[in-house]
Amino acid sequence: MSPERTLTEAELHAFRGDLLAWYDAAGRALPWRATSDPYRIWLSEVMLQQTRVDQAAPYYKRFVERFPTVEALSDAPLDDVLLCWEGLGYYSRARNLHRAARLVVDEFGGRVPDEEEAIRSLPGVGPYTAAAVLSIAYERPCAVLDGNVARVLTRVFRVDADVKRSPVRRMLREIAGRLMDVRRPGAFNQALMELGATICTPHAPGCSSCPVRPVCAAADHGDQASYPVSAKRGPIPHFDVAVALLRDSRGRLLIQRRHVHAMLGGLWEFPGGKREKDESMEEACVRELDEELGVQVSIEGPFHQLSHAYSHFRITMHAFCARIVAGVPRSASGMPLKWVDPPNLDNYAFPRANRKLIERLAETPARSTPGNVDT
Repeated sequence: MSPERTLTEAELHAFRGDLLAWYDAAGRALPWRATSDPYRIWLSEVMLQQTRVDQAAPYYKRFVERFPTVEALSDAPLDDVLLCWEGLGYYSRARNLHRAARLVVDEFGGRVPDEEEAIRSLPGVGPYTAAAVLSIAYERPCAVLDGNVARVLTRVFRVDADVKRSPVRRMLREIAGRLMDVRRPGAFNQALMELGATICTPHAPGCSSCPVRPVCAAADHGDQASYPVSAKRGPIPHFDVAVALLRDSRGRLLIQRRHVHAMLGGLWEFPGGKREKDESMEEACVRELDEELGVQVSIEGPFHQLSHAYSHFRITMHAFCARIVAGVPRSASGMPLKWVDPPNLDNYAFPRANRKLIERLAETPARSTPGNVDT
């Protein structure tokens, strides 16, 4: 396993100069590029993990308005942070960012660390985030490797190996390190990422306008679309999920909080869970509420059905109106429960599928979702 192409010193010099000249002229005006604040640069890099620029930009603006400094983020309750993050997905990023902000304030005097060992000690900060923050905020010559950079490098050097394998990623980091322009490391890293995001795209790359086209081995062979090499993914699992809309005599709805270490941890949801083999959706709903909350319920009818896709699986959510016929709700896992007036549900952070149900509830007369129980 080795790159097909190597660059001479002259080609390497031209690669750096041509890439940076292109970036200076064509780089997008993004909100996090207009700041030198390490906190805001760090925030943007966390948001851009697993998220496209156009999706992240409005969240970034809203987040820095709500939490303009690392101290403001550190002082905020986790619920407020998750609510501000809602819809961006991959919520462990928000939880880790919140924990890390408190460490920055408590252990680093409110200054985002400028050394690799220190910044890597923060929750959620891996090799990519550390390199991005250190290079962009502090001009440290640390090479980044994200999906865009990997695509550029595998094409330029025609790396014929699965980019998801650890040895291949190590090799690509070494290549990126050799390419690094130590005079402008932050701009160089951003230029390489920008090239992958706007020119060297997964499909139909714009090779005719690419600043590093003269040294691209894949372009020479005309097989750009074959890179990066990646193992084929298997079929995406699908699950049917049943949830209950339980109301008390005041019309409030019961919600429960997910465990902080679970997927979507810290968010609120309507009680329920996955259907087991040979169960009807109504039976699944009854069983889940018995197991989760220790209550027996009577299903009064279906409310809504929706589909939602996560990164590695899909669900169909079946929501039912139900009433409690025995028992008092108590979380079997010790997580908080709340009865909430429907208009106040907007004050809590929910997964997207639950938020779709809330939007549907807002469009539906209250009388169509029967009341349940006195509390």
